[in-house]
Amino acid sequence: MNRQLDNFTFVLFGAKSDLASRKLLPSLYRLARWGQLPEKYRIIGVARSDIGHAAFRTLARESIIAHAPETIGDESQLDSFCENLYYVCADFTQSEGYVSLREEIDRGIAHEASCSNLLFYLSTPPGLAPHIIDNLEKNGLGGKSITCKGWRKVVIEKPYGFDLETARELNAIVAGAFHEEQTYRIDHYLGKEPVQNILVFRFSNGMFEPLWNRQYIDNVSITIAEDFGIRTRGAYYEKSGLLRDIIQNHGLQLLASIVMEPPVDLSAEAVRDEKEKVLRSLRPLTTDNVRKNVVLGQYEGYRDEEDVAPDSIVETYAAVRLYVDNWRWKGVPFYMKAGKNLAKRVTEIVITFKCPPQNFFGHPESCSYTANQIIIQVQPEETIAIRFGAKRPGKELVTDPVFMKFDYKTSFESKKMSPYQRLLLDAMVGDQMHFVRQDTVESSWAVIDSIRESMKGVVPEPYPVHSWGPELK
Repeated sequence: MNRQLDNFTFVLFGAKSDLASRKLLPSLYRLARWGQLPEKYRIIGVARSDIGHAAFRTLARESIIAHAPETIGDESQLDSFCENLYYVCADFTQSEGYVSLREEIDRGIAHEASCSNLLFYLSTPPGLAPHIIDNLEKNGLGGKSITCKGWRKVVIEKPYGFDLETARELNAIVAGAFHEEQTYRIDHYLGKEPVQNILVFRFSNGMFEPLWNRQYIDNVSITIAEDFGIRTRGAYYEKSGLLRDIIQNHGLQLLASIVMEPPVDLSAEAVRDEKEKVLRSLRPLTTDNVRKNVVLGQYEGYRDEEDVAPDSIVETYAAVRLYVDNWRWKGVPFYMKAGKNLAKRVTEIVITFKCPPQNFFGHPESCSYTANQIIIQVQPEETIAIRFGAKRPGKELVTDPVFMKFDYKTSFESKKMSPYQRLLLDAMVGDQMHFVRQDTVESSWAVIDSIRESMKGVVPEPYPVHSWGPELK
């Protein structure tokens, strides 16, 4: 194990959720399988269903076999992991369930687990987060009420509120029970290897950092495209929409990673300070300029989805042009496109450089065809490609674009950690670098709220399924 972990108890609220089944339980098993959990640990699942320890262990086993079959290995290792699983039935809004939870936590002392070290994970709908935090504090399980030498932490899933006002309300509730250094607001995109590599790519390579500014870069585009619709999330999407679901978190976090200034050091606070400065530097979008810089869309057939209103004007696509009004980036447009049911599933960042002052090769207007680019693909592949111009074979001096590509799969032999596996481990050891801070949450909501307010009443443009959505002019 690379980082020393204290013995602890992991409390999973929403233990029967889709996220717990697909991501969290398999990731916890991977950590155990790879020797990255401490010698003694307990995992307590909490949900409303009245099942016991044995049934929860069976559910966890089935989830791991279904979603992480490659990690099973020796069946005895899976058996050993499941022996550390326990279950508490609780209504998250009622105090009684937390009494039962505390009793189960205290029972771990007899098993020699370190129950003074507690990590709470909220894999629950956002509306339940205030109830859970409030009840933890009332029942002596909050981070500020700890009386022993151990630690307490809370991990909260997105969406962190539905707008700036609710985010501030949730921040106030969390701050009443946990200190900021005990609070981990998770965005799984920040656990993806290519996203974490942006910091290294920029600041450890002398051939790139001097060019990372308005003098050399023409524009930056960020695409977060999915080739499927909302599936069974109609009720959620009718309240959320694409801007809240994708742009507010994933999109703005990718932007901050690309734009941020060099941190004074690699501490979590130094890195998060620079990301927060980016969001505060974004040019405001108002009713005067928003229509020129934002296009909203809705895929054809969305209104026929389950739990969707027949006259819904909720957006399933957004294209946004943003400007960062600071010294380094003044005047450079940042294009952000995200949507459902688009042509293909891809998340990538494309940095396009300015053309040379004079083009000697090929058609005078051909620079955009061969413009230098850095293409960072986050998914489905994890690659970094550099596009440059090269002479086309033959007598004439004409350039064509060619690519040099780095691929994580072929370049490294080490075992790959999933985003949730990596972020869970970071939370356990207390590394907050790849978690979102309170002020950054509020700054990102301020951006989205200004767009939503300025676009209020605008009917999204319909677009065909598996197209690229309406264009931003």
